[in-house]
Amino acid sequence: MLAAIIGLYVVSVQMTGTGSFDYTTLVALNIDPDTQKLLFLGVFFAFAVKAPMVPVHTWLPDAAGEATPGSAVLLVGVLDKVGTFGMLRYCLPIFPDASVYYAPVIIIIAVVGIIYGALLAIGQSDIKRLIAYTSISHFGFIVLGIFAFTTLSQSGSALYMVNHGFSTAALFLLAGFLISRRGSQLIADFGGVAKVAPLMAGLFLVAGLSSLALPGLSTFVSEFLVLVGTFTRYPVAAAVATVGIILAAVYVLWLYQRTMTGEPGDEVRASVTEIKGREVVAIIPVLAIIVALGFVPQVVLNVVNPAVGRTMQSIGATDPQPQVVAAPVQGAAK
Repeated sequence: MLAAIIGLYVVSVQMTGTGSFDYTTLVALNIDPDTQKLLFLGVFFAFAVKAPMVPVHTWLPDAAGEATPGSAVLLVGVLDKVGTFGMLRYCLPIFPDASVYYAPVIIIIAVVGIIYGALLAIGQSDIKRLIAYTSISHFGFIVLGIFAFTTLSQSGSALYMVNHGFSTAALFLLAGFLISRRGSQLIADFGGVAKVAPLMAGLFLVAGLSSLALPGLSTFVSEFLVLVGTFTRYPVAAAVATVGIILAAVYVLWLYQRTMTGEPGDEVRASVTEIKGREVVAIIPVLAIIVALGFVPQVVLNVVNPAVGRTMQSIGATDPQPQVVAAPVQGAAK
């Protein structure tokens, strides 16, 4: 990214006579398309690592697995949004021609990331690493919506960033509560938690259902907007991405079944206790926001929609027009 930023400064010197890092100045430069393609790669690659996108995603599961639950909430729930926000805020307006040029390739990578991240989540034996891999799948949806270049998909991606922050925060907080009691992150060391801590199990289920985009919870609205918006321009990509929804149900319900259902073992009975007052104070507001945004997403959409409209205008993109085929009139003169 540093090399691309320096290159962008040099271009601004050549085009304006005075170098500038001012955002509005850079957006208005109208850089040569070939130069855009080169500079775009440097900026996009840096944001792809931060997001993270497949195949530069490998740092996230390791970092989340070793971090404390609170640090994991900050890392996966907040900080990695810098990557996708940067794509939406900087890559598209400053490099519009390059964004359109590379969009088909990025769409393919995003769809691969959706399915690949979900499959890796299914194969995990560590709770925190599983949640981290679900985020890789979710970020595939966000990138898909950004580079589909429709108002619906980009609004959905912006909303998805907000919703993912809350759903992932809830999962990591509840996982942290369980890990602190059991002293282990391994899924195999749990089982039957619902028998000894039914309230905690119920809250974990709500957080998990939000992650798999159950209607009525926040992630559903954003995922729906991304897929519908993408379908109008890239129908095949949207259709393949829906496989990620099915896989999400598999990894969430598999995790819940392995940790919460069944008969608890002696070690689980001895170590796992019901959720405590201060833990309730920490998790209930997050789950309340998840439910609220599932029913009134307009609270966020009313804020992001004008910005999305300006982004679409800056890159010269318009929503695909529906194709209407006139039906033949019966009895018409031949």
